[in-house]
Amino acid sequence: MTKSKINFIKHKLFQVISTGLRFAQLRNPQIATEIYFKEKRMFDILVDYLSSIAPAYAALIATTFTWFVTAVGAAFVFFFKKLNRPFLDTMMGFTGGVMIAASFWSLLAPAINMTEGESFAKVIPAAIGFFGGAMFIFVLDKILPHVHINFKKTEGIKTPWQRTTLLVLAITMHNIPEGLAVGVLFGGAASGVPEASIAGALILAIGIGLQNLPEGIAVAVPLRRMGLSRRKSFMMGQASALVEPIAGVLGAVAVSIFTPILPYALAFAAGAMIFVVIEEVVPESQQDGNTDLATMGFIGGFIIMMVLDVALG
Repeated sequence: MTKSKINFIKHKLFQVISTGLRFAQLRNPQIATEIYFKEKRMFDILVDYLSSIAPAYAALIATTFTWFVTAVGAAFVFFFKKLNRPFLDTMMGFTGGVMIAASFWSLLAPAINMTEGESFAKVIPAAIGFFGGAMFIFVLDKILPHVHINFKKTEGIKTPWQRTTLLVLAITMHNIPEGLAVGVLFGGAASGVPEASIAGALILAIGIGLQNLPEGIAVAVPLRRMGLSRRKSFMMGQASALVEPIAGVLGAVAVSIFTPILPYALAFAAGAMIFVVIEEVVPESQQDGNTDLATMGFIGGFIIMMVLDVALG
């Protein structure tokens, strides 16, 4: 008998023995419960847990995760002083794709679906909220002093602040709608709105977390190149996402108290995120001529976020 046949028989015997032990264990309720929790998908466990706590706490946990991923990205500065620019542009394109997909699948579509009425009346709340979100970031962009990655010109009001501070403020500004979007969904789910679910809010947090990794890199590494120490570059990089838990909690509380504003709030977050993508993320990813890579990154990010929303939502 060949060695391959012996291994095949061993494998089949192991399967039979494992199956027998499994059925024997299921006769014991305690062991059966343990097996259930071990085999249940981690995603479902997280959904169950977040459903059992107040929406503000759930939003805080989810947005703390998105901040943590930013911190992981910022930690790259301890290993690299500069990164391959084509790689970074691809990642920025990925960020844009995730944000656009999240804006539609997780925010705009639910906002429209939950609105009563037909035809034009059904999209009015979403249109108003979307425009309001875009205008919110537009006003911040004009008032708050900041500078974008790869751009030398300072935007907003004139200030003596250093370029490093202005760079962090630019990323902080567009982290506000990301945290707000997660919080609004948690608040809507807790209020019993069918179109808003804890699973959907968690998926959105995961998607935002994915695109926060390159954002953390995109802040910390340029700061290091500007002459800051690794530690200071990391601290400022991760600090750019600290606004997400704050915005998330505020969004959850606001929607929990004033549930009728939910479609407006969802569309508001979508409008703010899409404004950021068009005004900041896409131009930055195209600045060095890596347009094909940035575009493929965008498509990849969009597909991943879409699959997450459909498969897990």
